[in-house]
Amino acid sequence: MNKVFTKVGNYLKHVLTIILFVASLVVIVYLLPRERKFDLEYSIGSPWKYENLVANFNFSVYKPEAELQAERDSLINNLPLYFYFNGDIFEKNLKSFKENFDKQWVVYSLREFKIDDEKTYYESGRYVSLINLQNKYRDFISSTLEQAYVTGIVREPTASETGIQKIKKVKILRNNIAEAEETSFNSIPTAKSAYLTIGGLILDKIEEDNSRNIQRYSAFFSELDIDKYLVENVIYNAEKTDLERIESEKKISLTKGKIQEGELIIAKGVIVTHETFQILESYKRDYSEQFGQVNSFLAWAGRIILVLIALSVIYLFMFNFRREILNSIVKTSFILFMMVAMLLLARTAYNIENISYYIVPFAILPIIIRTFYDERVALFIHVITILLAGFFADSRFEFVFINIFAGMVAIFSLTNLYHRSRFFLAALFVVMAYSFTYFGLSIIQDGSFTFISWLNFRDFALNGVLILISFLLIYLFEKIFGFLSDTTLMELSDTNQPLLRKLAENAPATFQHSLQVANLAEEAIRHIGGNPMLVRTGALYHDIGKMVDASYFTENQAGGPNPHANKDLKESARIIIDHVIKGMELAKKYNLPEPIANFIVTHHGTSTAKYFYRTYQNENPGKIINAQDFQYPGPKPMTKENAVLMMADSVEAASRSLEKYSLETISELVERIINSQIDEGQFEEADITFRDIKRVKEIFKARLNTIYHARIAYPK
Repeated sequence: MNKVFTKVGNYLKHVLTIILFVASLVVIVYLLPRERKFDLEYSIGSPWKYENLVANFNFSVYKPEAELQAERDSLINNLPLYFYFNGDIFEKNLKSFKENFDKQWVVYSLREFKIDDEKTYYESGRYVSLINLQNKYRDFISSTLEQAYVTGIVREPTASETGIQKIKKVKILRNNIAEAEETSFNSIPTAKSAYLTIGGLILDKIEEDNSRNIQRYSAFFSELDIDKYLVENVIYNAEKTDLERIESEKKISLTKGKIQEGELIIAKGVIVTHETFQILESYKRDYSEQFGQVNSFLAWAGRIILVLIALSVIYLFMFNFRREILNSIVKTSFILFMMVAMLLLARTAYNIENISYYIVPFAILPIIIRTFYDERVALFIHVITILLAGFFADSRFEFVFINIFAGMVAIFSLTNLYHRSRFFLAALFVVMAYSFTYFGLSIIQDGSFTFISWLNFRDFALNGVLILISFLLIYLFEKIFGFLSDTTLMELSDTNQPLLRKLAENAPATFQHSLQVANLAEEAIRHIGGNPMLVRTGALYHDIGKMVDASYFTENQAGGPNPHANKDLKESARIIIDHVIKGMELAKKYNLPEPIANFIVTHHGTSTAKYFYRTYQNENPGKIINAQDFQYPGPKPMTKENAVLMMADSVEAASRSLEKYSLETISELVERIINSQIDEGQFEEADITFRDIKRVKEIFKARLNTIYHARIAYPK
């Protein structure tokens, strides 16, 4: 029944999203100018105002750039990408694995079976079965590694490297000779998939093994770091791919016909068609103001088609690249509302006589969207809106060119929104962008300073003043739509906030732990991509539930009596687990935003209170134990920021119990804890990659090593 309700809810959400887009289409079409507006530019569907234009020389008619680009894109998307196979990596990594495996096996065996030394292990004759196991599993894993390398482990290139979003077909160069048949890219394993496959094969091998001592090596295999021996040996060959593309692109014809000298290009009053437009573009002639009437029915149809295309492109953009926006009615409605509001402002300025169009602060749109989303969304929505608003302008090219650049400058100037001075700098930079771009265009078009309208520079200054209003609008939209800006996150992360002050007073050690987690998580997010301010703020609040029963948590006991000593293990586990629930109650009481509250419920995911669970198992051997009695309620981390915080929290807490601080012990701790979380599937629902996790591990190791060296140098 719950699945039915979920499906119905998703269906209604999709329907409501479509309704929002249709409603926006109706409003925008209504706002666009009713009549066809002519200016100094020629455009498709408009009559040619000038006298008959005759070619003064022979010239070729070039295909439109869009048509050429479409042909290039089609070519690029269908050509296979070239990769080269590096056969040298295999021997080195296999040799390294065998050496390290034997060393780790012997060390583990000596410890596990209390053997005096390595010589006794190999020469006494009592441990032949262990040596046989060692040889069997070393050879088995070696063969699986060898098979992985023979098949190939691909390093997946980014879209910026390949120029395409999805790789379909590839050719692998072995000894500089391409394979006869094309290979599907998805058929080549990545380091992550190869790691998971080998791990699964090892587990299957162990389960099928009836050897007497194999189960005593379960901890050994769980700690065995196979991934460091898996190095990509199928590498993208950009040079070969580019050469193939260049050769293929040479076959694309840049032209489609020729115009002879003396031939009529276009006669006065003739409507500019697509073909004529491209001929005029090829002829590279200046053009003047156009006028004329077009059929009103066709005008309405044209407006509907153009707006439909614009909104369809926005929908497809969000569907392919920002699905989280499209899945939220609030976020989608906000984007469409901002577009319609800016076009309504443009229409209002269009209807008022003697008002300059340059006063309208179009840069407010990318500033506000950038505040709540990322630069890519802000730029994309800004460009589409400016293209639609261009129908109101007298000189469309000039209007679109200037405003797109001004919007870009506004976006680039908002790198640190939690510094309020950034808004003033953004307004200043936008005014400068308007001024310099307009000045440059005027010189190009007129060839002198004579026809420059200097009053426009006054309008640009007024535009900058109006842009400062966006600061007030951001606060308003935060309250209406429930968004979070960097400015708000900066305020929430202030340790003088009432809730954080209470945490510092009631659970000072937990507060210090939260600060360290915030530093770790923020550093990691800066390197793998994400919102550093969001994860830092979430880290400060993730353990606020501990202030309720602070003494039950190890960091707050400071060597005093342990209150768990006289309690049942299940009750103790419940007290520990309840800090998540109590944290959510405090979050609601203090009206913490939902994205911050999510860090409280996800920072343990669905893991168990391991100490109490294992102790209960040891005290009740053979008894069936309900793991849910020791399990956190979840959910699992839902975002990259949630996942990084979970790793930082566990690693930082565990690092405080280390008896010996060294790079080796820290590295072992980080690998053990995060690999355990991966094995439990804690990051299945978060948008974090295997490569991201490896990078996070490296950052944590380096950061913790620095912290503990500082503690040694400056002890309390």
